[in-house]
Amino acid sequence: CLPANQERFANGKLVTVQFHPSAQVVMTAGRDRSVSLFQVDAITNPRIQSIYLESFPIYKACFSVDGEQVIATGTHHKMFFVYDMMSGSIIPIQRVRGIEERFLKDFEVSPDGSFMLLTGTSGYLHLLSMKTKELISTMKVNGRCTASAFTPDSSKIYSYSKEGEVFIWDVRSRKCLHKFEDEGSLEGKCMALSKNNQYVACGSASGVVNLYTTDACLKETRPKPVKAIMNLVTSATCVTFNPTTEILAVASREADEAVKLV
Repeated sequence: CLPANQERFANGKLVTVQFHPSAQVVMTAGRDRSVSLFQVDAITNPRIQSIYLESFPIYKACFSVDGEQVIATGTHHKMFFVYDMMSGSIIPIQRVRGIEERFLKDFEVSPDGSFMLLTGTSGYLHLLSMKTKELISTMKVNGRCTASAFTPDSSKIYSYSKEGEVFIWDVRSRKCLHKFEDEGSLEGKCMALSKNNQYVACGSASGVVNLYTTDACLKETRPKPVKAIMNLVTSATCVTFNPTTEILAVASREADEAVKLV
């Protein structure tokens, strides 16, 4: 296939590549402060548009579940941007009342489109309404949170700490339902939940990715992995399941071509 973004290569490192939830469109975003959208036709992949966010190197960008918005956070900013694709307007969210953070970088959008979870420093997790971008509640893990994921039905949040513990939260009550230790993890890096809610994958700084059943994670404090994937030799920085839960992709951005499909 042709490069998806061949009509406009980024001038800096790409940090996000994401397919639109319903249209044949792919988004790229990167450190060159731009977000670009391309029509994926496999012939020329024409560029639809690019937006430029001045002095705002992008840390992460993500489509909303309905595909009408793009949310972008920066590398060293407490504000974030919402790009409304219907009106073509760029809305800066200068600060969210109730959140006192120097930087807001990592975030997740719930699968039902209702919530946005912002990862703060010192273990704070801020749950926002996706509709109003206002704070609903704040939760806190022990240590520093390095990755979070919503369950497919958006009822729970799994949060992975730098210390290798995983906390499971109830979205409605914001109470911690359970916590477990990721076996052998010296430093938690990334995590993913499968679409059918059967598996949890936790990737650590050693490059090991542990695969657990969700049942074991909810009941045991030290669950045994179904499989420990040892193929990466550098830190695991990305894990993701395919939509039918038949393949798990594990990757490390610290080495070239360090992508494995399990």
